[in-house]
Amino acid sequence: METESRWNKAKTPAKRRKGIIGTILLVVVFMVGVGVLLYPSVSEWWNARVQTRAVAAYDAAVVQMDEKDYDAYFDAADRYNRALADMGSANAITRPEQPEGYEDLLNVGGAGIMGYVTIDVIDVQLPIYHGTDASVLQVGAGHMQGTSLPVGGESTHSVISAHTGLPSALLFTHLDRLTEGDVFTITILNRVLTYQVDQILTVLPTEIENLYIEQGKDYCTLMTCTPYGINSHRLLVRGSRIYPEEETEETIALPEETETEPKEIPNWTKWAALGVGVLVVIWLLSDVLVRIIWAMRKRKKK
Repeated sequence: METESRWNKAKTPAKRRKGIIGTILLVVVFMVGVGVLLYPSVSEWWNARVQTRAVAAYDAAVVQMDEKDYDAYFDAADRYNRALADMGSANAITRPEQPEGYEDLLNVGGAGIMGYVTIDVIDVQLPIYHGTDASVLQVGAGHMQGTSLPVGGESTHSVISAHTGLPSALLFTHLDRLTEGDVFTITILNRVLTYQVDQILTVLPTEIENLYIEQGKDYCTLMTCTPYGINSHRLLVRGSRIYPEEETEETIALPEETETEPKEIPNWTKWAALGVGVLVVIWLLSDVLVRIIWAMRKRKKK
């Protein structure tokens, strides 16, 4: 009894408050650590959700158009591509002067999206925005201004760029997994263009010769930074236009229920870790709340 009495006297209100504050700080530090650990997975999922919704919104806008609208957009894009070809690829890519009206071309609904790229081999589908500004490449793929608009046709070479290794989104992180013979598609309005990979190169940023238009050829190059985390070079995956039997230029049919979620959650192990982390945080918070309530009731009784 004497020992217990001494212990109770030793635990003054100040010491009890310090203990509670210490526990709260421990929980806060733990929660911050869990947040930092899980940020890439959560951010990746969120960006995949945003990209999927952007593509779905684009398809929804396209199906509201008619043949005259399609023809008008494609005619304007073809004129732009011819103007670029007349300038010469070297001039078009390196000179600041560009044919006027770029931002308005293929800008369906005014959202800045001209279409989307689909790479089934690495399970990627990204909206294609005008230009390659930092704000664009954080959320999707960008069309490299100074190269042909991605509408196909002879003597065209479009370049689609996206980041690699962002902690918040996959984008073109797995582009290096493509091999010659793989295919990808570019969807512009009601036109689906299929390209087969015929050349893969790693070059310096200043080496742009492989992005030039070649007479009579219909190319599309996917470009990203490499190697991972260093980004001193550029990976160029070039596709040559092919015409498989299933390729059509018919109006895209909007499904009854537009898909607004990513096809699959990236990396289920990360989400398992997220679930465990959330449960641990809830348990710790509950423990802290119980301790605080118990201490308050005990103080009230005294």
